[in-house]
Amino acid sequence: MSTATYQPPAGMNLSQWMTSRVATRATRRYDWDALKFQADLDPKYRRAQMRYVGTGATGVASDENTVPAEHFTFSTMILPAGAEGPLHIHTDVEEVFFVLRGRVKLIAELNGESWEMEAGERDLISWPVGVYRGVINIGDEEALMCVIVGNAKPVTPTYPPSHPLAQIKR
Repeated sequence: MSTATYQPPAGMNLSQWMTSRVATRATRRYDWDALKFQADLDPKYRRAQMRYVGTGATGVASDENTVPAEHFTFSTMILPAGAEGPLHIHTDVEEVFFVLRGRVKLIAELNGESWEMEAGERDLISWPVGVYRGVINIGDEEALMCVIVGNAKPVTPTYPPSHPLAQIKR
C-alpha cells in the first residue's frame, strides 16, 4: 500500500498552510450579485451566495477571500421566501444541497420526466450529473442551504432551452 506525503506549498510552513485553509463566518459576506443576472430577469430568482471553498458554479471568476478549491466547492445560499433557483443542469459535476433552515421544494427533470420533493432542516439531496435541478423556497421565511459542487472549477451550468434564462448572455 502506498501512502502519499503531503507538504505545504512552496514558501509556506504548516501554520501558514493551515491558516490559508480556514474561512470564518466573520470574514464572509453574502454576495447578492453572483446571480444578479437571473434576478434582473425576474425578482423571484434573487438569492445570495456566501463562498467558503472556491467560487462554485455561479460564474464568479475568483474570490480572494475563499479557501482555494482543489476537488470541490462549498458555499451557503440564502433563498428569500418565495425565491427560486431556476432549473439548470451541470454536465460535469454532481451537486449537493443540504438544507440548514427553511422549507424548499426540490425539482428534477430528465428526458420528459419530472420529480418533486419537499425538503426541510437537515435534509440533503445529491443531484446527479446531467439532470436538470431547481429549488423553490416554499416557506414564509428565508431558507439557508449548503451547496457543494464536486469540482474545483465546474463548467458554468445551463438552463433548459425553452427557459428565458437560456437566452441571456453572461
